[in-house]
This record gives sequence, C-alpha cells and structure tokens, in this order.
Amino acid sequence: MLSVAKIQRRNAWRYYIRGVAFGDGRRPAGQSLKDAQELAGLPPGRWLGRGLRALGLTEGAEVSERQLELLFGEGRHPDADRIERGLLDYGVDAATARRLTVLGQPIEEIEARKQTPLLGMDFTFRPQASLVVLWALGDATVRLVIERAHERAVDAALRWLEDEVAETRWASGRGRAKTPALVVAAFRHIDNRDGLPLLHEHCLILNRVQRLGADGDPVWGALDTYRLYQNVVAAGTLYTLAMTTEVCEALGLATVPREVTPGLRPVMEIAGVPEDLINWSASRRQRIEDALEVLTDQYVKDHGHLPGERGRHGLGWWAAQETRPAKKKPKPLQHLLAWWRASAILRFGQQLIDGLLDRCRAVGAAIRARVDPAVDVALAAVDVAAVVFTVREKFSRRHVLAEARRHLLETLRGREFTRGLDDYIAHRALLRYSRRHTVTEPGREAPAADRMTYTADFPVPHRWWIAPAEGTPPRESSRYERARVASLAVQNAIRGARIRADTATEASTSTVSAPAGHRDLEGETASAPHAVDHPGRDAALTPAQRAADVQVHQQAAMPEEYLEGRTTDPATWLRTPKNLDRLAAYTRAAETRRRAMEDRKAAGADPASPVGGRRQEHEQQRQQPDPGQGGQGLRP
Repeated sequence: MLSVAKIQRRNAWRYYIRGVAFGDGRRPAGQSLKDAQELAGLPPGRWLGRGLRALGLTEGAEVSERQLELLFGEGRHPDADRIERGLLDYGVDAATARRLTVLGQPIEEIEARKQTPLLGMDFTFRPQASLVVLWALGDATVRLVIERAHERAVDAALRWLEDEVAETRWASGRGRAKTPALVVAAFRHIDNRDGLPLLHEHCLILNRVQRLGADGDPVWGALDTYRLYQNVVAAGTLYTLAMTTEVCEALGLATVPREVTPGLRPVMEIAGVPEDLINWSASRRQRIEDALEVLTDQYVKDHGHLPGERGRHGLGWWAAQETRPAKKKPKPLQHLLAWWRASAILRFGQQLIDGLLDRCRAVGAAIRARVDPAVDVALAAVDVAAVVFTVREKFSRRHVLAEARRHLLETLRGREFTRGLDDYIAHRALLRYSRRHTVTEPGREAPAADRMTYTADFPVPHRWWIAPAEGTPPRESSRYERARVASLAVQNAIRGARIRADTATEASTSTVSAPAGHRDLEGETASAPHAVDHPGRDAALTPAQRAADVQVHQQAAMPEEYLEGRTTDPATWLRTPKNLDRLAAYTRAAETRRRAMEDRKAAGADPASPVGGRRQEHEQQRQQPDPGQGGQGLRP
C-alpha cells in the first residue's frame, strides 16, 4: 500500500526533519538528529536511487540532518557548505558561491512569482495489517524475512518509477526527457502514533533530477510530479505484490481476501491471521468509523442526500484527520516487541499467539495444495480489461497494469510467478480487449503509449441495491461490484467457448506430447500459461481436460473458496455463477424496501422547499419503467 504527501517550502521540511526522521516522534529541542536516533534506538535514514551519483552520495549511506535540510529545505547540494567554502576561498563573491550550490531554479525566484515551491514528495510504503501482525508477534527469523521482503519491494517500486515513470520537464512543459535517476531519503518506522505495530517506510523523493542540456552538460531541473501522482496506484500494487509473494514463498503462507469496506476492493491478507488480531493492530479504525458516521449525518443534513463514492472518500479523509492522535516519544524496538506480545497474549491468549505462525502455515499449505501456480493469460486479460472499463470507462495503461498486479495477487494467493507477467497481461488486455480513445490531430506528433487513453465495449451491468445488515439502509452497488459482474459474464463466455471448441476437436486428438497453448475466445492458439516449476504436473492432457483444469484452478482461487478465515459474505462478491441468483433475490427485496422508504420520505416532504422539490423530481424519474431492473440485465 502506498500513500503520498507533498514536501513544500515554509514549515513542511521542518516537519520531516524534526518528526519523520525521528520515527514520527517529537525530537527534544537542541538535540541533534543522530544523537536523538541513537538514544531512542531508531534506525537512521538511508539514501536510495540512481541519482545519488550526481550528488556524490552512496546508496545505502546514512542520511544526516544537514543533508536533509539542504536538499529538502533549501533545494541545494547536500554538500553545499563545503562547496561554498571552497568557492569563497577562490575569491568568488558570497551570492555567486551560494547560487552555484543551488540545484535547478532557486526557491526565492519561485516564491517571487507568488508560487509555492514543491521540494519533494513523501511516498509511504506499508504492508497489509496481517503481515504487520506476523512481524510484530513473530520470532527474529520471521521479522528478518518480512523486513527483507519489505526492503526489496520498496526498491522494486522505486526502480519501476525510475525506469518507466520519471521524467523532467522545462519551458512550461514544452520540453520533456526521461530521467531514470531519482534521489530518495528513506526512513523506516515501526509503530503508529498509538504505539501499536505499523511497519512502514517514508521515502522522500527529491523534486530535482539531472538531464543533459543543449550544450551537452548536465543540468538540474524539476521532476514531472504529475506523472508520479498518476502512477501511485500502479507503484503501490507492485510493492504489495512483490512483498506478499516473497513472504509467502519464504514462510510457506498463502493469502485470502478480507473485505474492509463493503462494496470496495478486498485486501489480500495472510490466511490464518484472525480478524480480531488484525483489528487489534489497527486501533484507529473504530475511531475513524465513529467520526465518519458523524460527518455523514452532517453531510445529509446539509445536502439532503447520502454522499456518493467520491464524497465518501472525502469524508473518510476528514475522519482520519480528525482522529489523528498527537505525536509520542519513540521507544526502542525491543521494548515495543515485548509490550506488543504481552498486550496480545493478555487479550487473545498465549496459545493463539505462540501458535500463530504454525496456524498460518497450515492454512497456507491447504490453499497451496488446491491452487495451482498457473495463470490463464486469456482469462486474466479479459478480467483486467472488463474491471477497468466498468470502473473507469476511459483508462490508461497504468490503470490496466495496476489491475493486472491485483489479479495476480488474488489468483496466485502468494505463489511465485514469471517476472514481467503483469506487463504481459496488461499488454494483452490493451491489445485484444480495448480500443484507443485518444485521437491524434493531423500534423501533431502522436502521444507516447503510456499517455494514451483507451476504452472498451464490454456490456455494463445495471446498478442494483444491496440490503445490508438489519438496522442500516440499503446501499447502491459500487462500481467495483458492477465490474466483477461484467468480468464474470465475459469469463464464463470464454470458458464455454473453450470447452465447446476443445470437445469438438477431442475426437481427432488422441494424445498430446506437451502442454498445449490455451485458446482465446476467437479460438486461436496463444502462448502457454505462465507457471512456476511444478514437477508433479501431468504433461499429457486432452484439450477438454485442459479446459476443465483451467476452470477448476480459477474456481479454486476464488475468494469464497478458502478453507478458513472467511471474512466476506459470498453473496456480496458475485465471483461464481451461483451467486447471480442470490443477487437477483437481494435486488428484488432491496428495491421493494428502498421504494417503501422513499415513498414515506416523499409523503412528508414539502414540495415548495428545494430539498423536497429534488426528491419529488427524483421519485418521478424512478417511476419510469427500466427494462434492465432486477440486477441481472446487462445493457450493451
């Protein structure tokens, strides 16, 4: 998971030097950063990125307070003091000597134009809550495995940003160039502001990169930060996929989906970690939910209706800000580990805490025995394309790539996969199931592939209403739930076409010497399914057996088909055909209940008031017949 914040002029850089570099604590006044870190037992920051060579820094070296202040506070070279003294000794005047240590455009010039300079961005990487629980309550070996996987996943995400995303721009964006060399200061934190476990990494990315100027000499300029913001989700899914896969392979674990918010995407947690234990580490969630309920009530009073999806996200952000506790004094990791273990044993019992890893391994072994480590590329591509199109309608390659990485995490359940498979699935989804929406004007250069927008022609399900637990009003289906239904319909059509085609040719195919390629909807043979080494796999299967094998594997990887740790009602996920009948029943009951509630509200509303007028107009629109109403109808 990945979140982003800005590092700007004024006091923002001071916050990062005094707080973030000190484990999110409050550093004593007058105490140096290094002394404070040593006394508190906190690890020092480290430098990352390929851009360090241009500054004379070494990757993995310790970040000093003065370096952080010069780079992220003044936009100058991290060794500016020494450089400036040397220039003064050569007789250069003070103003010129200081200007020569500035990287790119001076901050003072930006502020003179009444603009706020952006000095960097804080990319914060953190694993899923179940991995944090295993890290906090496991032994030294488990912690080492998780920490190494976390470091490698952060490095992989940063390398991907450098190779595929990072660009510099100048002349108001008219000039652009690839800059695969970022400067990053990374600080690891081990707990949240309540003192509970929360392993995460603050990566401060400098908004300065080097490029070759017109005369061939290196020139410092600004990053295209908008491109970085656009690719945050794709980088976050890469981090989650890389870390989860490495931990599961090293410890013999598997993942299961956990529904955090009804209707939204599930979080792939480690199988076997109880939900109560996950909630114990996520102490702020209940406070955020309570604050969100108050904010939602106020929103309804102000606007006369419930917030939409974007409104709910905005209210959730405000609820998180209102419930954010004050900074605390950092404690050494060994003290925190002892306190976390004692707290968990007191609440859940020593037997559960001591046997947590064995429990997770047992559940993981059962899932791994049933889920074959293979990916059906054709089904993966159509699933990715259908989901992205239904959620966004118009999309770019970064959206497809992020969904491909989610698909691998949900399908393989923590198994290893072929490197580059996510890019291959994204490419196939764009090539076969999408069409370009960007139109290049005559006489203008076509945009790069990652700047183009696409759309598709999948059938889009109608909206429906879901009746939740007793005492709460029905809610409208989310875009993600509608996307799952659209994807399921197309996948079932592909499976049916495969089985019919393979069965027709099975009579003429007696034996197969090697695993044949899978088939697309059109019937043409594509590349073989990607898989890891699996010596026990049978290599001689008929086409119909291969099709059935793929279908069994896909069904085994569905969220409702795991052995233990169920956290989601199967009727809300719609991943299997049997749940479509449940959906129709839920929809009919919810529609009846919703209409009754709206009739009661409309009867008591004043038509002269603005709110009453809107409700009356809404009710008149609802009375018009809808041929697709009922939840199962699909419109092209």
